[in-house]
Parts: sequence; structure tokens; C-alpha cells
Amino acid sequence: MTDELSPIRPHGKEGGRTTRLDAELDRLRASAKDAFGQSNGSSSNASFKSPNFNTGVNLMGIFSRTRDIIAANFNDLLDKADDPSKMIRMIIMEMEETLVEVRASAARTIADQKEMGRHVAKLERLQADWSEKAQLALSKDREDLARAALVEKKKAADMGDQLRTEITVLDDAMRAYEQDIEKLQTRLREARSRQTAIAARLESAENRVRLRTLLASERVDEAMARFDQLERRVDYAEGRADALSLADGNSKPGLADEIAALAGQDKIDEELEAMKRQLGKEG
Repeated sequence: MTDELSPIRPHGKEGGRTTRLDAELDRLRASAKDAFGQSNGSSSNASFKSPNFNTGVNLMGIFSRTRDIIAANFNDLLDKADDPSKMIRMIIMEMEETLVEVRASAARTIADQKEMGRHVAKLERLQADWSEKAQLALSKDREDLARAALVEKKKAADMGDQLRTEITVLDDAMRAYEQDIEKLQTRLREARSRQTAIAARLESAENRVRLRTLLASERVDEAMARFDQLERRVDYAEGRADALSLADGNSKPGLADEIAALAGQDKIDEELEAMKRQLGKEG
């Protein structure tokens, strides 16, 4: 089933790529060694340590993988899957892992930005130091040393400019991270909603299958036959009770029966008297 997720993974190896940032930082390190590694004794106190940035952040690999997931067609993946429920779980797991990686990469990028900013500040102080040394050498009529100090100052300035350029690149990367994280979270919410809907539909379908299987089985017919037998037994018991009450004709009538008989007799007497009065009028 893992092969079915291949459409949302980038082609190629992420770990094997060398980004522009990696190459540029390597070049800056080499430049720093050339700029400060050959300084004479008068400049040893102003030497600058080459930055040691985290080059493990593979920006292109992370962006490619994230945007492949964002652009993935869930419907197409689910239609082709033998088990859509399992497929949606794997998609969600893939998205959650990618989201963790993107956030971790963004955190490393922020750390690199801060470290670069600190090195830019060091380079600015180094430029000021070389400028003071150049002025001191010139005041002592050592124009050669003053010129060499100004060369070192320019190297520090150039490296500072390069680091500022890289900070700008990382600013752009951070904006891209923010956009991709927001889109990835939206897709993750969509996938989780689809997972809930698929689970509900699957449960409903399974319940219908169980119900129809139960209705089609002999167990239901047997249960209904037992109900029929029970109803017949109740009918038989009620019939016996009615028969016993009919056979017991000599039993003394109850109070309610006697009162009802009196009321019936009064009605007959009233009707008889009315008939007599009617005959008397006619005579």
C-alpha cells in the first residue's frame, strides 16, 4: 500500500541535493579563510572565525515534497486504492510527518538567520578595526601596511554583503514556509474530514450488510415462528378462561351486575307507565 503514495512524493533523493545556500556558504567559508587566514601578526587580534551554519536544511527538497502533497488529488488516490480507509490514514500520516519536517526546517532557518546576523555584526566591527589599523599605519608612514589593512577591510565588507544577501534568501524561504505550512494545514484538515466521512460511510455500509444478512438468514424465520407459537398459547389460555366463566352459570352475580339490573328494571317500569298513560288518553 505504501507504493500507492508515490504520486505525492518528489522524484529523486532529497538528501543528495546541494542547494544554492549550501554552495554559497561553502564559498563564504573558503573566502573567510582566504581573507583572514593569511593575516600578519599585527592583525591577529582582529581575525574573524568562519561561520558554521547548519547546512542540513534542504530547502528545495522540503518545498518540493510539501507542494507535491498540497497539489495531490485525494479523489484520484482514493479511487485507485484497494482500501480507501487505509489509504486516507496513510495520506494523513504522510502529511503530518511532512508538516513536522517543514516546521523543523523553518526553525533551523530562523536559527541560521540569527547566526548570520551575529556574524554580520562581527564583520562590521572587523571593518572598523581594519580601518583604525590602516589609519595607524598611515600615521607612521607605513603606507604599505595601511594598504594591506584596507584590503582586509574590503574583504570583510564583501563577506558581510554576501551574508546579507543570504539573509534575504532565507527571508524569502521563511515566507514560503509560512505559506506552505498554512496550505498544508488546510489540506490536513480536509483529509481528516474525509477520513471521518469515509469511516462513517464504511460503518453504515457494514451495518446494512449485517442487517440484510440477518434478515436473509433462517434465524429470523425461526424467531418469528416462536412468536407465532407464543401468541397461540396466549390465545388458548384466554379461551380457556372465557369457557370457564360461561360454564359457571350458577355463580352469584357481582355487585356491579346487581346495580346494573336495578337500573334496567327502572327503565322498563318507566316505559310501561308511559304506555299506560298513552292508552288512557286514547280511551
